[in-house]
Amino acid sequence: MTYQAEIDQMAQTISSQGSPWNAIDAESAARMKLQNRFRTGLDIAKYTAKIMREDMAAYDADPVNYTQSLGCWHGFIGQQKLISIKKHFGTTKRKYLYLSGWMVAALRSDFGPLPDQSMHEKTTVPALIEELYTFLKQADARELGMMFRDLDAAREAGNATEAKRIEHAIENYETHVVPIIADIDAGFGNPEATYLLAKKMIEAGACALQIENQVSDEKQCG
Repeated sequence: MTYQAEIDQMAQTISSQGSPWNAIDAESAARMKLQNRFRTGLDIAKYTAKIMREDMAAYDADPVNYTQSLGCWHGFIGQQKLISIKKHFGTTKRKYLYLSGWMVAALRSDFGPLPDQSMHEKTTVPALIEELYTFLKQADARELGMMFRDLDAAREAGNATEAKRIEHAIENYETHVVPIIADIDAGFGNPEATYLLAKKMIEAGACALQIENQVSDEKQCG
């Protein structure tokens, strides 16, 4: 959908609500919608799963099309990694985040640094997934906000060519939201517990889980 079509659609929605909504500016509301593309973690999981399947097919066709997974243990760090990658390479294509069990155990447990033996809280990883995507969505909102300001400045200066260029960039905006591969260790319990934890991770936004074929309460690193 074009930028103008987003505004027109929002204008129709506002008009349909009558006078109580008359004070709402259609373009401002459309901008907020664009800055909040993903409503839930499941929206993110579905979006990133599609990316991962396409990347796997590309790698199968030619191994030169490999992906890079960057270890991460905090939302701000993940955000800054993706901002830097996008700024340097001009894209986040084939760049993922990886939540390693040993990294989470060492750096995110409320008990303090722990060995990689499934001793940390089982909810730590889903909470970190949610935190990461909150920060990545914030990066989108920030960058789009700057583009909106540039668009307003171009219009004010009467530079129609620049305004059109910025609108095109908004329409083709590439999100900072990338696939997350999450380490679920050995499942943190019996099959039912593993299912519930996997469900929680996916609901937080993860599109791929790594599980180890070990007995959960005897699990060793790797």
